[in-house]
Amino acid sequence: MERTLVLLKPSVIKRGLIGEIITRFERKGLRIIAMKMLWMNDQLVEEHYSHLKDKPFFPNLKASMQATPVVAMCIEGLEVVRVVRAMAGVTNGRNAAIGTIRGDYSMSNQQNIVHASDGVYAAGEEIARFFKPEEVFEFGDLNFNALYAVDEVEA
Repeated sequence: MERTLVLLKPSVIKRGLIGEIITRFERKGLRIIAMKMLWMNDQLVEEHYSHLKDKPFFPNLKASMQATPVVAMCIEGLEVVRVVRAMAGVTNGRNAAIGTIRGDYSMSNQQNIVHASDGVYAAGEEIARFFKPEEVFEFGDLNFNALYAVDEVEA
């Protein structure tokens, strides 16, 4: 099973959309195996967005990500990185397709509701940045057979 990191950004907290966004992932059939609310301190923002530190918009991004706590989730499922990114939609909410999270809830490039890991390797690094190993839970298959065909998970 693949894992990815999802952050519900301060725009979600400010707008009271936490439950609504989480519900979309659960209704898709993805499993939340770790979740917590936390403040992103300077070090965490700078590490997580290190690839953007030299961009002129970084100070605004940093301030935005520190406006409220964020909700960090580790989500599990088959091809979950690709699936979550498709569910999120393109970065700029004005350009995101209706039906995606950003397309339905965002009008901004920066206030774009969620962060989703962009690859399997990045997901592993990001999950480790936000969660200690003991904060990520294994709890069985639950409705596994209702979500996937046997030949999908044996491959």
